[in-house]
Amino acid sequence: MTDAALGAIPITDTRELESPARRALRRLFHRKGAVVGLVVIATFILLALFAPLIVPYDPIATSWTLVRKAPSALHWFGTDDLGRDILSRVIYGARASLMAGAISVGIALGIGVPFGLLSGYRGGFIDALISRITDAMLACPFLILAIALAAFLGPSLGNAMIAIGITTTPIFVRLTRGQVMSVKVEDYVEAARAMGNPRWRIALFHILPNIMPALLVQATLSIAAAIIAEAALSFLGLGQQPPAPSWGSMLNSAQRFLTSAPWMALWPGLAIFLVVLSFNLVGDGLRDALDPRER
Repeated sequence: MTDAALGAIPITDTRELESPARRALRRLFHRKGAVVGLVVIATFILLALFAPLIVPYDPIATSWTLVRKAPSALHWFGTDDLGRDILSRVIYGARASLMAGAISVGIALGIGVPFGLLSGYRGGFIDALISRITDAMLACPFLILAIALAAFLGPSLGNAMIAIGITTTPIFVRLTRGQVMSVKVEDYVEAARAMGNPRWRIALFHILPNIMPALLVQATLSIAAAIIAEAALSFLGLGQQPPAPSWGSMLNSAQRFLTSAPWMALWPGLAIFLVVLSFNLVGDGLRDALDPRER
C-alpha cells in the first residue's frame, strides 16, 4: 500500500466513539475532588449498610461507669453523657442521615419533576398557577419551612423526611420548568410533534431524557442540603427520636459539654461536614462532566 493510500485513511479519535454516559464518567473520574467525594460517600454508605457487623458496641447501651470518657483504645471516639460508645453511634447515625437525604430528594423529584414538566410544556394558566405556588414556597426560608412542617406532622424521622422533601420540591419544579422551556423548541421536539406524537409521549421520551443531567446535578447537591436539614431537625427534637442515634441529636446532647467533653460534638459534627462536603464535590464534578461544552 502506497504512502498516499495510507495518508488517505482517516484516523478517528476513539473518544469520538464514546457514549455520552461513558464520556461523562471519564470526565468525572478525572476530577480529583469528585473522586475524593465519591470515596467518602461510598465509605459512609458501606458503614451504614454493614453497621451491625462493624460497630464495636451497642449504640444505645448505657453505662454509668463510662460517662463522658475521653477517646481511648477501647472507645476510639470516646463515650457520651450516658456512657454510650460514640463511634458506634456515629456509624449508626449515618443510616439516618443518608436515608433522610436520599428519600427526601426522592420525594422532591417525584413531585417536582412532573409538575415542572406540566408547567413548562403546557404553559398558560397551569404554568402561571404552578409558578405562583412555587414562588410562594421559595419565598420562605428553606429550613424554617421544614421546621414548621415537621412540627405540624409530628416528631419522627419519617415525618422529617416528608417535610424536607416537600420544602425541596419547588427547587425541582423551577429547574424542570426552565429546562423544559429551553428544550421544547429544539428541532427534535418539533419533529416529534410533527410526526403526531401525543404530548405526554414527547414530554416523557423526548424532553425528560435531555434534562436528566441538570436534574442529576441538582439532586446530588440537594442531598447535601437535606442531610443538613435532617441534622437540624433532629437537633431540635423533630427528627430521629432518642435513643436511636442521629448526628443532629448527638450534637444536641453534646452542647452542654463542649468544654468538658468536646469529643461528643467533634465526631458527629465532622461526619456531617465530610458527607455534605463530599456530595457538593460530586455535584460540582457532575456539573462539569455533564457540560456538553466540555470535550
